[in-house]
Amino acid sequence: MFRGQGQSASLHARLTRVPILHKFQKSTRLAVNMHWSFPVQLGTIGSCAVLRKMPVYAAVLFGIAVELTVINASAQNAALDEIAAPQSETSAPSNTTAPQAGIYQTHPYYVEFRARSAQSYGHTFLIHGRLDKQGHILRKTVAGLHPFTESSIPWVVGHLVVVPSETGASDGDIDDQYTIARFRVALTAGEYRRVTNFIGELQQKSPVWHAVFFNCNAFVGVVARSMGLQTPSSLQMPENYINEIRDLNKSTPHTAMTGVPVKVESAAALRRRALHAHEKSRHIAVTETN
Repeated sequence: MFRGQGQSASLHARLTRVPILHKFQKSTRLAVNMHWSFPVQLGTIGSCAVLRKMPVYAAVLFGIAVELTVINASAQNAALDEIAAPQSETSAPSNTTAPQAGIYQTHPYYVEFRARSAQSYGHTFLIHGRLDKQGHILRKTVAGLHPFTESSIPWVVGHLVVVPSETGASDGDIDDQYTIARFRVALTAGEYRRVTNFIGELQQKSPVWHAVFFNCNAFVGVVARSMGLQTPSSLQMPENYINEIRDLNKSTPHTAMTGVPVKVESAAALRRRALHAHEKSRHIAVTETN
């Protein structure tokens, strides 16, 4: 829902690549054959016709966005402290039922739905790629819906009206130390080809972002439902959304489901391992410099 950790590039440089919003004002249904949680017309929302009739609603949304930003900034700091602190492995719940032996030999590809921490209420996205026979990630590609640029301005504005989107990786998506929830589905080569084709098409059909009507949860939910997975409401925090997808689909796979849900290490364990690797590499770099 929010871009994430931020970068140092100037706002002016970022705004030079802002698409012209009117190119998205085509009166076409965003939800065509995709089952978005809130099917709307881009022309209607893009022209602010709805929100002009509901100024109180718009003001409430803006107030909620600002307050959540303040509250979750503190939560972000707490989450980073929690990453550095030693934890008991038994305290983290398992993600799914354990896969049968050798699942990655027949299903060497994956889609993993993730949520990560951020300076606001977090972000939902997915990664996909190739695995080794032990289930370790060999290749990782990120897909997700978020406001354009790393600036917080489009994110704030996007709580009132639609803003241009990006559908690739945002700052922090590839860094495991920020992961707060995860759910993986192992795929065969044929299944992976079909799923990634769908993801690519969805990215092309997702030109705008809105915090309520089509947010990062909704984007991931479209992909999940295309795979036959059950999804909850998209109006909740990213961590809760991914955990609910996991809980709704962790039972024995049914015939309509694409792929096999598999057990992976907890998000907490992944964060600790990533943080340890980061600290180790930094120590080596300091040693070599000295």
